[in-house]
Amino acid sequence: MADIENMEYDSLLIRFKDLLKHNNLKYTKQREVVLKTLYNNHQHFTPENLYLFIKEKYPKLNVGIATIYRTLNLLEESGIATSISFGSAGKKFELANKPHHDHLICKCCGLIVEFENSQIESKQEEIAQKNGFKLTGHMMQLYGICTTCQSSNEASS
Repeated sequence: MADIENMEYDSLLIRFKDLLKHNNLKYTKQREVVLKTLYNNHQHFTPENLYLFIKEKYPKLNVGIATIYRTLNLLEESGIATSISFGSAGKKFELANKPHHDHLICKCCGLIVEFENSQIESKQEEIAQKNGFKLTGHMMQLYGICTTCQSSNEASS
């Protein structure tokens, strides 16, 4: 699995086409638009949000929700995209081309805030070493209630 951090779009597209070929799938404009949308929009998409976003941005493109799901799953399996699971509410996807980061997730509205903290990173390394582990990766998700939802809940109380 090649590192895609800071990868230019043209190189990423070549890798994506190779991935499709390796999986006996045809390259289509619809599949490329999924990749391009993730690349150009630094946000976390559910498959449904991504589908609606693409339908709005490319109204003449005939794309189905099944293509969105299959393409996102292929991108995730290959390491080109990552996801955050929301249990029965599904997953939100992002392209894996950013430096390592962790997430704060609002349990009310689903807002995702990305953050980096060198102290947390070094503490995780320390804990792994103490327990005889060599870290190969991790994903931290902290759940809570964002400021907006806290204010809304106080107003409705």
